[in-house]
Amino acid sequence: MDISLIIKVVGVGILVSVACQILAKSGRDEQSMLVTIAGIVVVLLLLIEEIGHLFDTIRSVFGM
Repeated sequence: MDISLIIKVVGVGILVSVACQILAKSGRDEQSMLVTIAGIVVVLLLLIEEIGHLFDTIRSVFGM
């Protein structure tokens, strides 16, 4: 796993949290929830390859 991936995930988290706080303070709770969901999707897309490697490792360990 590369350190740049961790930095990207942290960056997305910081941007999403700031955007959610700004939207929540202005009374736009629905948009705040959508920004949170979009942030989760972006992070999952960033991590999808690493999750695939994890499953391959688990399969090789248990011999499936």
